[in-house]
Amino acid sequence: MMFLKVPFAEKDEAKALGARWNNERKSWYVPEGKPVEAFERWLPPGGADFVPAVAKPSLKSRPVMTDSYAGKPVIGRYYVELQHDCDPFVACAVCAPKLASSGWQDHYDDVAKMLKPLRPA
Repeated sequence: MMFLKVPFAEKDEAKALGARWNNERKSWYVPEGKPVEAFERWLPPGGADFVPAVAKPSLKSRPVMTDSYAGKPVIGRYYVELQHDCDPFVACAVCAPKLASSGWQDHYDDVAKMLKPLRPA
């Protein structure tokens, strides 16, 4: 299953091409065995997340905020799903390249610099 970033206005077009809706992840995806070339404009920046159809994302260690109006998960633009359960705030040789290439590490470093003067001495 390859997940897509399909704007609401383009959902009918994606569906007509064969994209399917995953109700758990609230996201459109390309079913296995379907060529992805037709869906390239909806692939997320930095490449697509490929998840086997039987795998379910593990959010047990990550808090998920919900939009109180719609009850939908709210995930920031720097959200990165890691391949294994590790803490992104602790250095991990496996996850470091993915965090760096997604912009997560740079954003985290910028926030840490802004908060440094606010920490008690």
